Amino acid sequence: MSALPEHDGPPRLRPRLAAAARERVGVAEVARLGSRLRTGVAAAVRMPADALEVVLATVLGGGHLLVEDHPGVGKTRLASTLAHCLDGDFARVQATVDLLPGDVVGTSVWLPQSGTFEFRPGPVFANVVLVDELNRATPKTQSGLLEAMQERQVTVDGRTRPIPPPFTVIATQNPSAGRDGTYPLPPAQLDRFMTRISLGYPDAGEEVALLRGAHEPPPAPVTRPERLLAAQHAVATVYASDALLQYVVAILNGTREHPLAEVGASPRAGVLLLSAARARAALAARDHVLPDDVRALAPAVLSHRIHPTAAAAPDAQEQVVLDTLARVPAR
Repeated sequence: MSALPEHDGPPRLRPRLAAAARERVGVAEVARLGSRLRTGVAAAVRMPADALEVVLATVLGGGHLLVEDHPGVGKTRLASTLAHCLDGDFARVQATVDLLPGDVVGTSVWLPQSGTFEFRPGPVFANVVLVDELNRATPKTQSGLLEAMQERQVTVDGRTRPIPPPFTVIATQNPSAGRDGTYPLPPAQLDRFMTRISLGYPDAGEEVALLRGAHEPPPAPVTRPERLLAAQHAVATVYASDALLQYVVAILNGTREHPLAEVGASPRAGVLLLSAARARAALAARDHVLPDDVRALAPAVLSHRIHPTAAAAPDAQEQVVLDTLARVPAR
């Protein structure tokens, strides 16, 4: 359940992985990189500061992001701006009911001239992949992303192909209550996303600026994929004490025992919560994780993994997490 790829990859990927290994950045450089990313994204996307911190922690923690919000609030712009700042490849997939798994992961094409099949990579082979309105895709297509998001690879026609790192999926879904043609994301799909955020509507001043057409030009790239990959490896080395690990486990158990939760946070949730907390610590130029890092990110990491009881209120997912944080003492 590692948030980072553990294989060497095919020959064409090894130079990038080798370059990342040679750079060996420290937490101070991760903090500077985070500051540049924060400035670049904030200049182009109007979003709450706490949501932006979750985005940064997700990217530097090597995870995937689910943005659940109404249309037209900047979800696509967030993904494209992030890809531009990272100077990486960006791909966008518009999910529809007729989208097939091969449209996302790629497919093998028959070449009559050579009498062989040639693999044509799908849009998932990019550094930042936006899957717009993921819940409009059928369960079969949704499941095509599972291997890519977890293992950083796809298997087509019995052959496994690694996805070039770094690799982040940003998926969006609109509220589907009362709407036809949507397929709720199953628990296994939701569990692949490190965090879930909502951008919300801009305030009145920001919305007036949007109506004036006061768009900022695209930000200049602030890093490159190899540097980001090195930063992700640096984040993975941030120290977490045994007491901190026990605190994370206590929070997970607290969600499982909550009376409003039919199913609580999974073990994978704990792995990803720790990865995100390490990234938050590195963004603050700290080489160790504090309970405050865990508490700040727990709602974004855990809420979408909670399955409330039938009698629970609509906002019970977040309430379960907040109640648990209030009950479990920091260690």
